[in-house]
Amino acid sequence: MSSFKTIYQEVVGNQYDFGTGTWAVDSDKIEMKLDQYGAYHPYLTEPNWNFTDEEVELFKQTCLSTSTKNESDIAKSLFDQVSNIKYNPQLGYYCGLYIGHVLEGNYRKNGSSGGFVTWICSQLLRHDYIDAVIHVKKSEQPDKLFEYDISRDESGLNDGAKTKYYPVEYSEVIKTVKEVPGRYAVVGLPSYIMELRLLADQDPIIKDRLRFMIGLVCGHQKTTKFAEFLAWQCGIKPGDLKTINFRKKQEDSPASKYAIELVGTIDGEERTIVKKMSELVGGNWGQGMFKIRASDFTDDVMNETADVTLGDAWLPEYTTDSKGNNIVIVRHPVIKKLIEDAIGNHLLQVDRSDEDTIFRSQSSHFRHTQNELSYRLYCKDKSQDWRPQKRIVASKNISMIRRRIQDKRAEICLQTPTLYQKAVEQHSLKYFIKEITPLTNSYKNLYRMQRIENKLHRILSKK
Repeated sequence: MSSFKTIYQEVVGNQYDFGTGTWAVDSDKIEMKLDQYGAYHPYLTEPNWNFTDEEVELFKQTCLSTSTKNESDIAKSLFDQVSNIKYNPQLGYYCGLYIGHVLEGNYRKNGSSGGFVTWICSQLLRHDYIDAVIHVKKSEQPDKLFEYDISRDESGLNDGAKTKYYPVEYSEVIKTVKEVPGRYAVVGLPSYIMELRLLADQDPIIKDRLRFMIGLVCGHQKTTKFAEFLAWQCGIKPGDLKTINFRKKQEDSPASKYAIELVGTIDGEERTIVKKMSELVGGNWGQGMFKIRASDFTDDVMNETADVTLGDAWLPEYTTDSKGNNIVIVRHPVIKKLIEDAIGNHLLQVDRSDEDTIFRSQSSHFRHTQNELSYRLYCKDKSQDWRPQKRIVASKNISMIRRRIQDKRAEICLQTPTLYQKAVEQHSLKYFIKEITPLTNSYKNLYRMQRIENKLHRILSKK
């Protein structure tokens, strides 16, 4: 039997925890706090507390990085018996695939893309399948911008619309679920939904009360410093940012060319600033600045254990519409019926899609998260470092240039926190830009080399 100290070092010490808050639900001797770099971790409320073997086993089984069950195990137990269900190795189980947006109301206008997340939650409330929704909203706490909260009507739901590239944890709201009877839906990223499934397997109250899990597609999680850094570039110094809209739609621009909208204090005056994301350092998602390191060690792209998964339709035929569109992967028959009924009543504008199209909408995400995870696992094994067991097999069988890109992404991810902290201590944004630029330039050069390599390959293949 492993000790808590051992598991804690393996998971938290080696940066494999996602900061969800599950362990703080397991025990009142654990609390979730932001570290100096803006990431959530579990901490003991009593430093010398000793857990029983049963408690340690509970921690192990409710943690994505140590559980004996993986996403495929959980998904099969949930969806394998659903009528007319299909299975795809990349997408997981599904009984419906759609791409499109919501026509009724202001769901699309208020959302980051097609408005489906809030719409599905509102439909579950409206049709009396649930009593409340657990989702991310603006925080009233001074030390954070966003947090998980519970909404019991559509007005509250609207307050939580739009994507937040910001860390949150759900320990307090899940404790409320345990204390307050009701039927709940929860919206979350893949690691959050998966750990709630693991938690539900261990806790019958949670299993009974969490009736629906609404999953989001996520490239990787960010620390609080990502929002702070974007704001600093717009003239709002660290500590002076009040709120941020990470996905402000731009009329007459492709959906992928979005902006950010910030509210903060500049020289004692509250200001609202809108800036195109393409004009800011850190907007290149592939570089991985301010990334939660554990994000590089998940193989779940499509939130496979969620009842429905929603993401952006990053496809040329859909991104030309600046208002945005969703991909929708449905696994739960209730949600399938809600969508089909809404199509019939002209409340949705959707195309029934297929596996290949849904895959293409997230093709670069699949390459990094699944195909090239094999190399990241290989590097850990080569260094004889502990790492989680994944469904992907460790291997170095990717091209040399892709290995170098992976190495550079890891370097940027690992160096960003300390470089940024020094910049804050020196009150110098220029310091961070100066120190990070050689790394990002090197990253860009690798992609130039890859384009040249691909071009040469195409020329040679024609001979």
